[in-house]
Amino acid sequence: MPRIYVKPLCVGAEAIDVHGHVNNQEYLRWMQEIAIEHSTAQGWPMARYLSEAASWYVRSHLIEYLRPGLLGDELQVCTWVATMANRNSLRRTLFLRAADQSVIARAETQWIFVDLKNGRPLSIPDPLRHAFEVVDSEAQVWREIGWPARPAAG
Repeated sequence: MPRIYVKPLCVGAEAIDVHGHVNNQEYLRWMQEIAIEHSTAQGWPMARYLSEAASWYVRSHLIEYLRPGLLGDELQVCTWVATMANRNSLRRTLFLRAADQSVIARAETQWIFVDLKNGRPLSIPDPLRHAFEVVDSEAQVWREIGWPARPAAG
């Protein structure tokens, strides 16, 4: 069960906007997809959340665009849980271009755990909390994926 989830991705024509680079909406879509895939890999697929009548809602997204993603770019998208509080969790995501080992974007999502019947925040149950190992620094990500370390956003 990976504490840092890595997904290879090739930028297709459907992701490119009128300016010739990856559309902002694609980053959001990829962030959600990789979060779901990571959760599934940790034993928490969407069906399990639905059976528990509880799931994650997005409270906020932050994306820092550093370089444009271009058609045909081979990306490594890395995600991990950076914090796990009583009712919320911060997930970070890096978008890395393999060709030049550059960071094209850094992102984070603040998730809130909610009751699906009424939308109210819930305490994160222990089995869910223990499914994710918190990775508290980007430096750990660089070491684990085997790329040269880069300075974190500041």
